[in-house]
Amino acid sequence: MSDIQSFRQSVEAFIASRGWTPTRFGRAIAGDPLFVFDLREGREPRSETRQRILRAMQDMAETGDTAPLRIGVAGLGNVGATLVRILQKDGDILARKLGRRLVVTAVAARSRSRDRGIDTADITWFDDPVALAKSDGIDLFVELIGGEDGPALASVKAALELGRPVVTANKALLARHGVALARVAEESGAQLGFEAAVAGGIPVIKTLREGLGSARIARVYGIMNGTCNYILTRMGNEGISFAECLKDAQALGYAEADPSFDVEGYDTAHKLAILASLCFGCEIAPDEILVEGITGITQADIKVAADLGYRIKLLGIAQRSPEGIEQRVHPTLVPRSSAIAGVDGVLNAIALETDHVHELLLAGPGAGGPPTASSVLSDILDIARGTRVPPLGVPSHELTPYRRAPMRAHEGGYYIRLNAKDVPGALAAIASRMGESGISLESVIQRPDLQVTAEEGGGAGTRTVILLTHSTFEAVVRETIARIAGDGFTVGEPQLIRIEAL
Repeated sequence: MSDIQSFRQSVEAFIASRGWTPTRFGRAIAGDPLFVFDLREGREPRSETRQRILRAMQDMAETGDTAPLRIGVAGLGNVGATLVRILQKDGDILARKLGRRLVVTAVAARSRSRDRGIDTADITWFDDPVALAKSDGIDLFVELIGGEDGPALASVKAALELGRPVVTANKALLARHGVALARVAEESGAQLGFEAAVAGGIPVIKTLREGLGSARIARVYGIMNGTCNYILTRMGNEGISFAECLKDAQALGYAEADPSFDVEGYDTAHKLAILASLCFGCEIAPDEILVEGITGITQADIKVAADLGYRIKLLGIAQRSPEGIEQRVHPTLVPRSSAIAGVDGVLNAIALETDHVHELLLAGPGAGGPPTASSVLSDILDIARGTRVPPLGVPSHELTPYRRAPMRAHEGGYYIRLNAKDVPGALAAIASRMGESGISLESVIQRPDLQVTAEEGGGAGTRTVILLTHSTFEAVVRETIARIAGDGFTVGEPQLIRIEAL
C-alpha cells in the first residue's frame, strides 16, 4: 500500500470513528473545509501536509481534543508583542469561538532580554526567522519583520513552499513580491493572509476578497497613511507649519526618525498597489504609480483650500478605464462636505466605488499595535476556521498584466501656486500662457496673507499667485507651468494640487 493510500485510509477511519462530516474534519484538522473532498477526488497532498495532519489526528486521539493551532511569530516589535499578548490573554475566549486553542509556540526576534510584557517561558526562541518558518513545531507562520527582501521574503517563501499558512503585515513585501508569493501559496495549497498590510485595523482586504460578490469596482481611493493625515489635520486646525507638525508627530511616535517613506507618499503607494490588484484583478505594479508627497504643502495652500470649501488630504487613487488602470498618490483638494474630508488625525479611510453598492467607505485606525495586531489575528482566525480564498482574490494565473492608463482630465480641475516676480507684466504673461494652452481659469487669487515665506521657496520681490483651473489634462498643465518658468517670471518650484470630485 502506498503512503497516499495509507493516508487516505487513516483520514476515512478517523472521520468514521467520530461520526464527523468531511467538512468538519477539513476545518478542524486540515485547515481546509474541502480537504477531504479533494482527497477523495484524487488530490495528493504534499508529504509535509500529510505529516502535519497525521500528527493532529494523533494528538486528538491522545487528548480527546482538537489539537491546538501552533503559531510561530517572527518579529516582536509593537505589533508582534501585542499579537502575542492578545493570544495569551484571550486564549480561552478564542478557543470557545474556534473549538481549538491558538498557541504561540515559537518566536524569532533580535533581542531575547527586552521586556515586551509577554510570557515567553514556554516559547521556543529562534535567531533565524527562516528556521522558524521551517520548524516542525509550528502550524502557522506570522511574519512581522518588515522589509521587501531579506529575512522577511526568505522566511515567508520558506513557509509557503512547505504548504504552511502565512500571515503578514508587510506591505512592502507584498507590493514587490505579492504575485510570486501568491503563486507559491496556490501551488503548495497554503493560505496567505495580509489584512494588516493595508490600513491597519480596517478590514478592507477581507471586504475585497470575500465581501463584494460580483460587484465591479470602478475606483478605489482613500487616506492610507496616518502620519500624513495627522500632519495635514493639525496644519488645517491649528495654523502651524509642516515642519512643526512633523516634529510633534515624531515626538508622539506617529512619524519615524526618517519620515521620508511616509511623507513622500511611498507608504501609501505600496498599499495602493495591493488594493489595485484586488480591485481590478491585475498584477501588482508598484513602479507604475505617480507619487507625490506632502512636504511642499504650506499654510497658503491650507488657507485657500479652506476659503474655497476644501480640505487637503494625501490620497491614493486607482481607477479603471478602457485605456487601462491609473494609479496615483498625491495631495488632493477634497470638498469639505465629502465623507473623507472628515477623516482626521491618524485615522485612515478607504472608499470603494462599485456598480452594486455604489460607494462604500471603510474608516478606522490605520496603524498602531492593537489595530494592526487585530487584523493579523483576524487572518489567523480565518485560517483556523479553514477559510480559503486566493491570496489576490483570483488565482494568480488569472491576473491580467498591468496596463497603465494615461493621466486623464480631472473633473475638479487644478490648484496651482506660483511665486511670481513682482514686476510689471508678470501676471499677464502667466495668464497668457494659460490661454495659449487652452486652460480655462476659474479664479486667480493674490492676497497679502497668502505670501509664502522665503524658507518655503518665495522671498523678497515676489508675490504668491494662486490659480484655479477648470477641467483639463495633467500633461497640458505641467507643460504650461514649464513654459511659464522658462519665461523667467516665477521663482522656485510651483505647487500643483489636483481637485478631486468625490
